[in-house]
Amino acid sequence: MDKLFGKYPLDNITINDKSLAQVISLKPISVPHTFARHKKKTFGKTEVNIVERLINKLLRGGTGEKTSGKVIRTHGRLQGKKLRVIRTVEEAFKIVEEKTKENPVQVLVRALENAAPNEDVTRVSYGGVTYQIAVDVSATRRLDLALRNITLAALMGTFNKKKTLATSLADEIIFTAKGDLQNSYAIKKKDEIERIARSAR
Repeated sequence: MDKLFGKYPLDNITINDKSLAQVISLKPISVPHTFARHKKKTFGKTEVNIVERLINKLLRGGTGEKTSGKVIRTHGRLQGKKLRVIRTVEEAFKIVEEKTKENPVQVLVRALENAAPNEDVTRVSYGGVTYQIAVDVSATRRLDLALRNITLAALMGTFNKKKTLATSLADEIIFTAKGDLQNSYAIKKKDEIERIARSAR
């Protein structure tokens, strides 16, 4: 059985959230790089290993808009540089393992379960008037939002600071896995989304 980065087994990872269990792939893989084989398949991303999906979310040029009062820009330093980001995630996992004494993939799965929102709002036009109504969120979107918020938090944590991206990512994964509302950006975003949805019921 292949171990992730030659160190972390994927066969003993438990997923408690039954909805996310359908879309989190823990396919045995040593190097999380499938060369976009899933690209043309409908819902093909659900077959991609969850660690590779985390890596893919980091391959971005920033936020594009204000997030927490500032615009984050990576100036293309991460775009397309997948091997560089793979090394960054491997380093982050090493930090997670040292701090928690657990398999970092298990910690990541727990963080995703904690960061995935259950409710969101959508706009509905009725008689020329637009309303916001609360809706349940599909499993694929819940996972997408959780991954996006964790990676955004890592980029924001290292922006204009001496802190490395690996350290920032490791800290966000650990705080989110613990459900730390004070320090986890992903948990704050989930709470904000669900609060808006509750008020729109």
